[in-house]
Amino acid sequence: MSAEESPLTYRLITGPDDRSFCERISAALAEGYILHGNPAVTFNGVAVICAQAVILPHAVASSDAAVANAVSRLEDPEEFDGEGIA
Repeated sequence: MSAEESPLTYRLITGPDDRSFCERISAALAEGYILHGNPAVTFNGVAVICAQAVILPHAVASSDAAVANAVSRLEDPEEFDGEGIA
């Protein structure tokens, strides 16, 4: 599978607050995505527009592993002298 064919790790789905938008979110969930954060809504003067981020679960696991790795490589945090903090 090429890079263009592989699923995106993160998607922001936007559109009018209607059945079609809900179907697109439902389809993403069926494809294995999970909701990420709260939905956002705004009014454009004509219709309510929604936005919902979705991510693949492996993205969360990869991110958590990267943070854990970085933390484990830190020196003793008690030795930090605060230099560089404004």
